[in-house]
Amino acid sequence: MIEVANLTKRYGAKTAVDGLTFSIKPGTVTGFLGPNGAGKSTTMRMLVGLDAPTSGTAKVNGKPYAQHKAPLREIGVLLEARAVHPGRSARDHLIAIGATHGITTRRVDQVLDMVGLTDVAKRRVGNFSLGMGQRLGIAVALLGDPRTVMLDEPVNGLDPDGIKWIRQLLKGLAAEGRTVFISSHLMSEMALTAEHLIVVGRGRLIADVSVADLIESAARGVHVRTSQVSALVRVLNGDGVKITSVGGGVLDVVGRSTEDIATRALAAGIPLYELTPQRASLEEAYMELTQESVEYHGGTTSAFGEAA
Repeated sequence: MIEVANLTKRYGAKTAVDGLTFSIKPGTVTGFLGPNGAGKSTTMRMLVGLDAPTSGTAKVNGKPYAQHKAPLREIGVLLEARAVHPGRSARDHLIAIGATHGITTRRVDQVLDMVGLTDVAKRRVGNFSLGMGQRLGIAVALLGDPRTVMLDEPVNGLDPDGIKWIRQLLKGLAAEGRTVFISSHLMSEMALTAEHLIVVGRGRLIADVSVADLIESAARGVHVRTSQVSALVRVLNGDGVKITSVGGGVLDVVGRSTEDIATRALAAGIPLYELTPQRASLEEAYMELTQESVEYHGGTTSAFGEAA
């Protein structure tokens, strides 16, 4: 379990994390989202003792990271996959890390097989591709068979097969009752992997919400097709309701649920040939939620100085 309470980190006059409070429970893949500069990396670094909080607490499985006698067995972390001596082999790298916790070479070989690096275990890491390096970083995170796993951009550099593999791995770890906390900018992948989200902006908590509820909150209305457009408009109109005709007997209705529309149409004897909720994607819902928290906005001018 991960618990963050009133966590704050200041660098001089800049506040990177501002009174952040949330908890990540076992058994669920939880995504950590936010624009660049939102404080995600700083928060993750404080969770594993790489940065000290200015105030507040960050605990893993009930204790600050530094108080765990065998931290690798408590939390497996991927923050910078390429932080490896390039002259070492993948196997030697894992053996060296495992030696600090009494982890056997048998476990090293198990993890290498788990991440698909058995065939290149003796190759120097400096010759690894980006994807292979990412797999090695994930192997390090899994080495201690930890109760909690925290990964920053876990699919970085992975090909489609690798992305599918890490998705299944993370869901499998959560199904085993582990705490799984992942940060990513890939909304499409987060929508397929995570069940719950922590969203931050400018160092503050914006949302602690399920993926389903966040998407539902950004619903785009209902697509309705009928042969009696005028009659349907009359029965659906009301305060807070917006109806737009898109032609061909099709209406886009905002402000009424599919159930409400169907009930009103049935009572008025109006036939409906289509009744489809227009759901937002996770990316659309996220952009809507964080639009006031983005520090860096791109312009509309192309690289060649002309309006894009």
